[in-house]
Amino acid sequence: MERMLGSVVEIDGLGAAAAEGARRATGEVGASSPSRAPAPDPEVAAKAQRRRFTAEYRLRILKEADTCKKPGELGALLRREGLYSSHLTNWRRQREAGALRDLRARRRGPTARPVDPRVKQLEVENRRLQRKLARAETIITLQKKIAEILGIPLQALDNDESD
Repeated sequence: MERMLGSVVEIDGLGAAAAEGARRATGEVGASSPSRAPAPDPEVAAKAQRRRFTAEYRLRILKEADTCKKPGELGALLRREGLYSSHLTNWRRQREAGALRDLRARRRGPTARPVDPRVKQLEVENRRLQRKLARAETIITLQKKIAEILGIPLQALDNDESD
């Protein structure tokens, strides 16, 4: 839709893009494209997990590192495996301490202490005595309520208990 106004040519927005073949900054031709791809999700992914190396892997890498004699071989090994030299240092210490021999992951946290059988026996006896005490307190409370209903003075009960 072109209109002539003096020497100025005016073109409608939609017609201009189609007529000139112009593109928008987004790469779209025309007003809007029906096949628009969804925008990428800007949300940051969850925290990355630490890598965990098995004992077999650590021993294999240490064996390869020990065979590296030429300059640059060790660096190439570390780059290929995506490791740091501090990994090798720590793994060598673990190997010398014998921690890599058992081939199983060590659990973190405090170690469980074995419980003495006498402690278990005392705990059972403590629970039994606490149940017995609770029963006795219930009976005493019940006696007091009955005495109150029957009109017996509580001092008489207190004197009987002290005997």
